[in-house]
Amino acid sequence: MFILKKIISAFLLPLPLSLLLSFLGLYLLWFTAKQKVGKILVSVGLIILTLFSYRVVADKLLRPLERQYDTFEITSSSAVPETENESAIKFVVVLGGGHTSDPELPLLSQINTSPLVRLIEGIRIYRKFSDAKLLLSGGGAFDPVSEAEVMAGVAREMGVPESDIILESKSKDTRDEAMFIKPIVGKEPFVLVTAASHIPRSMALFKKLGMNPIPSPIDHSIKDRDGLSLFSFFPSTGNIQKTELAIHEYIGMIWSKLRGQM
Repeated sequence: MFILKKIISAFLLPLPLSLLLSFLGLYLLWFTAKQKVGKILVSVGLIILTLFSYRVVADKLLRPLERQYDTFEITSSSAVPETENESAIKFVVVLGGGHTSDPELPLLSQINTSPLVRLIEGIRIYRKFSDAKLLLSGGGAFDPVSEAEVMAGVAREMGVPESDIILESKSKDTRDEAMFIKPIVGKEPFVLVTAASHIPRSMALFKKLGMNPIPSPIDHSIKDRDGLSLFSFFPSTGNIQKTELAIHEYIGMIWSKLRGQM
């Protein structure tokens, strides 16, 4: 089921979907008499690719996800009522987001950019609470070394004591992470650190299981000070990446809702 879900979601993203439609259209144009259908498929493929490569479209899709929760502030009474007490938080949970273990590379190079940013933010917050543990989550999926183990290595190198690190290394997706983390944190409020685009789905999944996460979105792609310029009206691969981030999350939400997980 996990592999099937990944395959289906991959082909629903703008770049692979547009290429698939375009190649199907080209096949029909070159090798069959279905010229009209072929032209339609190629046209739709190009329109999808072009449309989702514009900043205005990418930002429109991603902004509602990234700005749903405010950034975590240690002194924010709305986030943590007892933040004046340094022992208010017992766990800072950092969700994984992809890695590739390679013993020839430094640990920092083995973690994808987004989870690395999450880890740095998690360590920053962990250091604000005297009794907190740093809970690192992420399985191996198709890698023999779990992401949690790689993140733990980086955390140790950044001065986090081994005794303060807890690993969750069995999960394959966010739903798994929530299920495996629940027995560890119980009903205790904890800070949940993940990408800003990923935080709405993560919060919903964790809350559905009866946990009390406090959102800490990080790694924002939408920045309000990025004003319009001449280049805003040119297609770019960066905008396609932002679009894929958003669509990946919307697909994940639909999947989770259909399965009663949110």
